[in-house]
Amino acid sequence: MNKPAPAPRTAYRHFLPITTRWMDNDVYGHVNNVVYYSYFDTVVNEYLIRAGVLDVEHGATIGLVVETQCNYFAPLVFPERVEAGLRVLRLGSTSVRYEVGLFKEGAAQPAAQGHFVHVYVDRVTRRPVALPVKLRAVLEPLVVKEAC
Repeated sequence: MNKPAPAPRTAYRHFLPITTRWMDNDVYGHVNNVVYYSYFDTVVNEYLIRAGVLDVEHGATIGLVVETQCNYFAPLVFPERVEAGLRVLRLGSTSVRYEVGLFKEGAAQPAAQGHFVHVYVDRVTRRPVALPVKLRAVLEPLVVKEAC
């Protein structure tokens, strides 16, 4: 399996600063791998909530994660600040591939990068639905052509 090359900061369209917490470190002295996925989830949902297209309590449409992946290039450690970069590689009819780069504050290259694929479904039936027009509109500015 070939590890992809790290995508530079300039490849991402939206950034969210994230403060690491003491509890994010593991016994080896760096942020534990499971926390990286929490950062991924945080930047995606922050963007959607602030854009007004994700109502976590009452929205008729919700995104379910069907695939995740992460490549690690350098450790992150508490108390570093992380800047999570977000972009969209694929905007389908019912799904979105979000790509995330995690950068040490000010760094040009990511410490880690990966992706989430969300399938959007009806909250009640859990059956796939077409991406709502408003959701598609706020995601379009994040779309890029190249992959991580």
